[in-house]
Amino acid sequence: MSVSVNGSNVTYDEKYITSTYNYENSTARFEDGKMVITPKITEFNFRTVRKVPKLGVLLVGWGGNNGSTVTAGIIANREKLTWEDKDGLHQADYFGSLTQASTVGVGQDPDTGLDVHVPFGQILPMVHPNHIIIGGWDISNLDLVAAMKRARVLDVTLQKKLEPYMRDLTPLPSIYYPDFIAGNQSNRANNLIEGNDKGAHLDKIRRDIREFKEKTGVDQVVIMWTANTERYCDIMSGVNDTGDNILQAIRDSHSEISPSTIFAVASILEGCTYINGSPQNTFVPGVIDLAEKNKVFIAGDDFKSGQTKFKSVLVDFLVGSGIKPVSIVSYNHLGNNDGFNLSAPQQFRSKEISKSNVVDDMVLSNPILYGADEHPDHVVVIKYVPAVGDSKRAMDEYTSKIFLNGTNTLVVHNTCEDSLLAAPLILDLVILAELFSRIQYKNSATDGEFKPFHCVLSQLGFLLKAPLTNRDEPVVNALFKQRAMLENLFRACIGLGPQNYIGLHHKSTMPK
Repeated sequence: MSVSVNGSNVTYDEKYITSTYNYENSTARFEDGKMVITPKITEFNFRTVRKVPKLGVLLVGWGGNNGSTVTAGIIANREKLTWEDKDGLHQADYFGSLTQASTVGVGQDPDTGLDVHVPFGQILPMVHPNHIIIGGWDISNLDLVAAMKRARVLDVTLQKKLEPYMRDLTPLPSIYYPDFIAGNQSNRANNLIEGNDKGAHLDKIRRDIREFKEKTGVDQVVIMWTANTERYCDIMSGVNDTGDNILQAIRDSHSEISPSTIFAVASILEGCTYINGSPQNTFVPGVIDLAEKNKVFIAGDDFKSGQTKFKSVLVDFLVGSGIKPVSIVSYNHLGNNDGFNLSAPQQFRSKEISKSNVVDDMVLSNPILYGADEHPDHVVVIKYVPAVGDSKRAMDEYTSKIFLNGTNTLVVHNTCEDSLLAAPLILDLVILAELFSRIQYKNSATDGEFKPFHCVLSQLGFLLKAPLTNRDEPVVNALFKQRAMLENLFRACIGLGPQNYIGLHHKSTMPK
């Protein structure tokens, strides 16, 4: 299915979809004891390249649970694999993917008056995941068949059908700096780029990227970190605070240059979008500065797949309903290698930060409930429990104040198969990041030429726990707002106004 808009605000030609969009917003300030709101309308033009490129994806941590699962998922769908277990026959799907398994309302059927929905991935020309060419690096030398078996994520019968397609897939050697990940990962580290020269490591990763492009013939490469959570880097003046300084610090093999920093810098210097799927602060100021100077997209941090995604819905519901959460306590029992790595204090601290800030914008939105310095107690606990494997147990208790000092407590237990939730997010992130590289815009009144979006793709916040934003841009974590932003931005690209739910087309006609 393809979507075509029949309207005066959009034109289609062989190369572009070009649209005109009236962006409505308001300024609000206190003047003379009252709130004065001033509406504003700005006309923008959008231009989207219609040709979809051949896309390559390089995963850092390709042999981990997420990397092996997303690879298996692409192959299973591409080859239309089916498999059987005690519940019957199953076929490959992309459930859990925003772009492949969700829909968007686009109008009403003129005969029935019912809403019409189309697949999200059909609004604009997007890469299909079946066509993605995948590769990557890992500190473990296991091929993808052995990695898939070690992960214990997929049904065994499906694994056996995947083996012929994955047997020859082996990760490239990666970078291992023991100070940045838990010591318990050392047994896996048998597939390493030699030496301690971080400048040489950077050069090697850059060569790997170029060789992958040449070997596969892809038009574009997106690189994503889906490896172990690192500890936070110290932000140091003269080391990682500017683009020039971080390049010199890499050449000097400075101790605060992490593996993820090396991969991010290599990606940027090779002109490839880089996405950070873990919670560490890969995007230190120097990396962001380098991305801005080289006009390369970056996005992060940390996949938002299960417990945190639900939290960003539930707290938004509570605060939006005038209910005041005063305590949020989250426990996680995780038995895969991610949980093993997070059992180390410094790596846990990185995850704790990304999971703890998810309610901040919702709290700030309601000064009736919260004073200037008031915030819910928010506790996050992660425990490594090998017996649960990849099937994470997430338990949350939300305690809220209600009418006349009443108390409302919600207790939620979520058993989520971690990698099966993360894999579709990985696909969405690379598909949407590629799409944003083909969209340009301009202010009709002030901009002479079309320009790309800012290098920090905050638009991908729907898929990330701690969305990276550019400088003064506020962070949005509320899930409905994040999805509405994506949906309405894509609608703007085809000349449609934002989705609204007033329903005047139903309400404006009174019976006679």
